[in-house]
Amino acid sequence: MLSEFEELEMVGSADHPDSALKLIREHRPDVLFLDIHMPGQSGFDLLDKLDYIPQVIFTTAYSEYAYRSFDYNPVDYLLKPVSSERLAAAVDKLTRRDQPLVALALEMSSKIFINDGDDCHLVSLNEIRYFESCKNHSRVFFDTHKPFIKKALSTVEARLPKSRFFRANRQYIVNLNEIRSIDESIGDGYNLTMSDGHSIEVSRRNAIELKKLLSF
Repeated sequence: MLSEFEELEMVGSADHPDSALKLIREHRPDVLFLDIHMPGQSGFDLLDKLDYIPQVIFTTAYSEYAYRSFDYNPVDYLLKPVSSERLAAAVDKLTRRDQPLVALALEMSSKIFINDGDDCHLVSLNEIRYFESCKNHSRVFFDTHKPFIKKALSTVEARLPKSRFFRANRQYIVNLNEIRSIDESIGDGYNLTMSDGHSIEVSRRNAIELKKLLSF
């Protein structure tokens, strides 16, 4: 039924909470179409295990769950069997909802939650030296840690304050305060030496923007 809506991209489906949790952690979807009554645990239990807050459209055969669902600020609550007309109305609510799918920009004092296997970190942007692109994921470098986050570098960049974080090249975004030295490189670019000694090349085109940021 969802394939009829061009504005939606289906990234996965699951018939059990355990497999659903694995898929959600892998893809971090913007929206969940979530059944409430599932084997072993409820849809509410599943939501309580997530480390972020997606938008939710509940789909269930049990109307008695409707009151509790309001605790999770759902976009809509669909009773089975779901009709095409009722689903279309829910999708319309989703696309028109005031709450944006894109998260707000962060400030340097903002703290971000990073799940690194068995470890969890609450890290201020000030502490992050740079971000590295790893295909559809990014790696965050701070202190002695370098965990992965399941966000593309372009998604990360959209939330960072542009006056303090600079896109050096396709691979890296750097914290300007963590640059220790800048040397000219072949082709009118620069080589940045970061506070941990790591060298990052700035492309010729981006070097012009960097010079503007660091000049009077």
